[in-house]
Amino acid sequence: MTIPGSIGTGPVVDRHGKPLRALNQFDARAEEPVAVQDDAPPAEVLVTEHGTAAVERPRPGSRASGRVRRIGLSLVVPVLLLVAWHVATEVTGTFASYELPSPGSVVAAGVELATRENGPTFFTHIQISVQRVLIGFVIGSVTGLAVGALVGLSRLADGLLAGTVGAVRAVPSLGWVPLLVLWIGINEDSKVLLVAIGAFFPVYTTVASALRHVDPHLVEAGRAYGLRGTSLLLRVQLPAATPAVVSGLRLALAQSWLFLVAAELIASSMGLGFLLTDSANNGRVDRILLSLVTLAVLGKVTDALIGVVEKRLLRRW
Repeated sequence: MTIPGSIGTGPVVDRHGKPLRALNQFDARAEEPVAVQDDAPPAEVLVTEHGTAAVERPRPGSRASGRVRRIGLSLVVPVLLLVAWHVATEVTGTFASYELPSPGSVVAAGVELATRENGPTFFTHIQISVQRVLIGFVIGSVTGLAVGALVGLSRLADGLLAGTVGAVRAVPSLGWVPLLVLWIGINEDSKVLLVAIGAFFPVYTTVASALRHVDPHLVEAGRAYGLRGTSLLLRVQLPAATPAVVSGLRLALAQSWLFLVAAELIASSMGLGFLLTDSANNGRVDRILLSLVTLAVLGKVTDALIGVVEKRLLRRW
């Protein structure tokens, strides 16, 4: 007769001869063969302080389905707005054509601009604007990153520059246009420089603030491994501040488009800002809406590219 709770070579059983699972190290059912599906992905083993546990890997299609779902949800509101726009202009006639042209009229205006033979085409306006934004964004972001790192890491630089840069940041975008035209002239340099000014301040602000709040234990650990100066900044401090830096880059990109339109509204002969001004002077409301929709789409596409970079940086650091 086996005594309940006794220790022997076999499993611990109760007085009826049934194994006590709470006292047995292994369950008898674990010895039974388990059917394994050939197409099932292998499970990952998670090691914890209480032992090991199998963790099921996410299926390859789960990420794709989630991405498709997010894209579908993001398209719901634009589609509803497009339907409401069509109903208000074509079905009910709530708005006249000179107040709010229909979506078809806007598309026809885009085709007309794209196939014109005299003057810059619609794609030329897009190319010029995107080129100005990208060049100015890179210049302003790199400068903002450098100055923000200097102010965020040096108390002396913080005391010397923080107040002045904060005051200059309050100047409106249109306030820079007359001065840049006077100093540089009506050319590409003045427009790119204005875009760079717009991109500088968001990056500078976020980087300086993020570097001030980096965990000091990380910095001490980096110094213990012999990192100093630039190597410490690039390998420890900036990776720790990556989410804030990427947020600053996204804000800087949006600001770049705002400053670009401000530059092209006044001193330009090509670009989407010039197309807005020229269309307003000629009473072409369809081209005005075309320019606004194009700016919105370009801004969203460039922001999505920054989002892709953000995911890769966060996965790495």
